Amino acid sequence: MNFTEKMITIAVVVIGTMLTRFLPFILFPKNKKTPEFILYLGKVLPPAVFGLLVVYSLKDINLLEGSRGIPELLSVFLVVIIHKAKRQMLFSIAAGTLLYMFLTQNVF
Repeated sequence: MNFTEKMITIAVVVIGTMLTRFLPFILFPKNKKTPEFILYLGKVLPPAVFGLLVVYSLKDINLLEGSRGIPELLSVFLVVIIHKAKRQMLFSIAAGTLLYMFLTQNVF
């Protein structure tokens, strides 16, 4: 890419980032009531995203070869246990990720 193409790319990325940051505040100002549909999406989308993440993470496990899904299963159990105990989503996800990485790199 030449200099002009690089500058255009950077400008487009900056504009896209600013648009995604400022657009919600423009569409839904504080003095107006947030539409019920948006409130509904705010309640249902986070669990749906994490459900998709779990399905995507576990979809390629082959129980007949390799580690037979043991690192994944142990990591999922750790995430559930820590989340039930601490109710800290990021902490439980980080702990499960660290356990999985440790198991796959050092044990299996």
